[in-house]
Amino acid sequence: MSSRSSASNNSFVRVNGKIRAREVRVIGVEGQQLGVFSLQDAINMARNNGVDLVEIAAAATPPVCRLVDYGKFRYEQAKREKEAKKHQHANRVKEVQLSPQIDPHDFSVKLFHAIEFLCEEMKVKVTLKFRGREMAHQEYGFQVVSKFLEAVGPYGHPDAPAKLIGKGINVMLCPLPRNKCAKPPAAVEEVSLPTKESASPPAFPQPPPSAQQPRPFQHPPKSSGVFVNNPFAKLDVKSGEGT
Repeated sequence: MSSRSSASNNSFVRVNGKIRAREVRVIGVEGQQLGVFSLQDAINMARNNGVDLVEIAAAATPPVCRLVDYGKFRYEQAKREKEAKKHQHANRVKEVQLSPQIDPHDFSVKLFHAIEFLCEEMKVKVTLKFRGREMAHQEYGFQVVSKFLEAVGPYGHPDAPAKLIGKGINVMLCPLPRNKCAKPPAAVEEVSLPTKESASPPAFPQPPPSAQQPRPFQHPPKSSGVFVNNPFAKLDVKSGEGT
């Protein structure tokens, strides 16, 4: 077997002749403790078993080495690093900020970013902030957040209902499991958002027709410059009499 005497520069793992200690504690192929051996005896032991001598605990006294195929060792190490990154992503939280009068295009962009984060198994904090007089119409903000939660439903779910905290609405989204999560979209279409005219009914009901104000006075129509109700219309006046 050709001896593999080089180690990866990224992982700083020493293999075979690159190990610097004179004596090493050897772990066998099956994971059993074999004892402390000189470095040369440990390397010969690895060659006899058709594997490599890989240093796995350089800080120990003496250093701990394992009899294992180096290619298999690197594969297992990369797999463990990938699993560790998954847990790191799960602990990371991304934030998406909305507004009660957000533009549909901006809404779609923020929705696409939230879906990307959820597909990467990261939590997403959705925050909607009110400014000035917007606090008087909180229903518009809740409807925008509700529309947002409905759109991200195939990718994540809120861990609790949306709540008004201070001058904003907050809700935390958790990613769905991979077997239940939808495929990430290439793009997100613009969503029709509620407007002030369609978001909620008017604050006060309209009065019935009988309670409405009376119509304003209208002048009678004129016809060819003569009053309609002319009191002298039937009066027969003969010209020349009384003169």
